[in-house]
Amino acid sequence: MTTIRLPTAQPPGTVLGTAPAVFEGAEAYRATGGYDATTDPEELLAHLAASGLRGRGGAGFPAAVKLRSVRGRGGSPVVVANGEEGEPGSAKDRWLLRARPHLVLDGLARAAAVTGAVRGFVYLSDPAAGESVRRALAEHPPPLPVEVVETDHTYVAGEETAVVRRIDGGPALPAAKPPRPFEQGVGGAPTLVSNVETLARIALTAARPDLRRAIARHTLVTLSGGPDAPVLTEVPYGVPLRTLAARYGNADATGALMGGLFGGLVAADALDLPLEPGALGAAGTALGCGAIRFLAPGSCPVTTAADAAAHLAAESARQCGVCVSGTAAVGGALSGLAAGTAGPDTADHLLRWSQGLPGRGACGLLDAAAGIAGSLLRSFPGHVRSHLAAPCPVCADAAPAAGRRRLTVPVPEVAGAPRPARVPAPPPARSPAPAPSPSISPTALPLPALKGTP
Repeated sequence: MTTIRLPTAQPPGTVLGTAPAVFEGAEAYRATGGYDATTDPEELLAHLAASGLRGRGGAGFPAAVKLRSVRGRGGSPVVVANGEEGEPGSAKDRWLLRARPHLVLDGLARAAAVTGAVRGFVYLSDPAAGESVRRALAEHPPPLPVEVVETDHTYVAGEETAVVRRIDGGPALPAAKPPRPFEQGVGGAPTLVSNVETLARIALTAARPDLRRAIARHTLVTLSGGPDAPVLTEVPYGVPLRTLAARYGNADATGALMGGLFGGLVAADALDLPLEPGALGAAGTALGCGAIRFLAPGSCPVTTAADAAAHLAAESARQCGVCVSGTAAVGGALSGLAAGTAGPDTADHLLRWSQGLPGRGACGLLDAAAGIAGSLLRSFPGHVRSHLAAPCPVCADAAPAAGRRRLTVPVPEVAGAPRPARVPAPPPARSPAPAPSPSISPTALPLPALKGTP
């Protein structure tokens, strides 16, 4: 697998820190002011609200609002650092847990103080990240009990209700909502499930409240798709997507796959958009987890869409009938389009599914599949028409079996990080769809047969 690049030392108040490629132990973290911030919980909550810090797990929910929603519930709240990174194009969360676990644990302790939590968990699927977190816990025990919970690496395992189910001893699968975790989560207690980068930014804000706005308006991004190796870096909101493409090796990008898989495809003209959640949302796309795959000249967006939809179909939790049938239909239609075997009504079916499927599953996976289909139709209508007229030589040259590998980026190497005692076996192939969970009512989805489509 290809390597991934990291920038050099960053200034104070950044998540990347002064030595991004080196494991930061407790002594090094304390030397930069870590764990020593005197900002009390009330002050911190006010700083987070004033800064406008949004969550970095994908949804972009205001961090202060989420903290208050748990804080106001009473009882014995729980806080969870969510490091399960399901998006194939993202590497930031696993890198952060491997390289700067103390920054995350400091943020977790700050969140616990704000919410009144009495227990904490670090939830992850990366064994190397788990070893780094365990070492950090031994080096500097936090002020509340914190447990590391590992799970299998899947697309849906990081969804907040799946996190709660797994910590409670069940499968890492989404549950019916309501209740949501802030209402009733781990062990029935109000639970904050927060992305690890969000917690890192909470810790930075506690240490440097004078930099609160800059801390809130910078974000980690994983950039891939160009001729050079992927890069993990930290950038300010507002920088144009085109500038990122040019700076990191894809100056002639013809579009992008945004937000991991959740933001869909955008065409070349959308690269003039600023990297800012509001602006991207208004344009019909999303920053999501900060993973951006630029489309290189000569590549085909239909191949990228087919790869993304196939990944989502394979990762379905298979709990909701509408998701099983819907993701399979979208994936099959896009694969047929890429293979040149799609029928003339394929575009109509994709349009109908893109409009009718969102919001019908228990989690965002079905929405992502529908979004991939809709964004391809909106952003690259000419490519869709040409694929219906004749097979595409670019798609024909792209090996379908390599699709998921094309979307995946590795985690950057971290010098001095503890090595996991075991290397996990690859996950078994998914079996045929089991019966849906009793907690989720499947909805039948009428799916027309697609002529010539697998």
